[in-house]
Amino acid sequence: MIEEYAIVTKSAGATATLEIERRTACGLCGQKHGCGNATWGKMLGHDSHDFVAENQINAKVGDSVVVGIDEQAVLSSAFFLYVVPLVGLLIGTLAADYLFKNQFYVILGAALGLVLGFLWVKGHLIGHDKSGVAFSKKYQAVILRLADDEAGVDHSKLDKT
Repeated sequence: MIEEYAIVTKSAGATATLEIERRTACGLCGQKHGCGNATWGKMLGHDSHDFVAENQINAKVGDSVVVGIDEQAVLSSAFFLYVVPLVGLLIGTLAADYLFKNQFYVILGAALGLVLGFLWVKGHLIGHDKSGVAFSKKYQAVILRLADDEAGVDHSKLDKT
């Protein structure tokens, strides 16, 4: 399971909308000088993107949570994202070449096959409705626990000296 920290921005029934907490690779978030990540962030704006996850723990708005997704789902998503559009491009190219024998139509067929491949992947992985809930449960992120909760640590038994 691949895990990441996020903050709940909306909660509705069995799902919640989350925003990933931005972290730098070096851990020096406050440093302004000599940090390439901070410079790129200023130039590009590093907008945050919301996503929907299953809310099995009934997290509330404002809660910091740990969200996870299966590694196999990530690998198959990457496979679909690269291979399906490429196959669509090749099929579109070959079909246009067979039917038209004109290079302009071959280029259009290739572009159409590529776009259709991307649209199929989007529909397959994200879903056809705009709810953000994945088409298949294996591609859906899941809220695992609150970020304050340490896995397996009982806070009531800790010595408070």
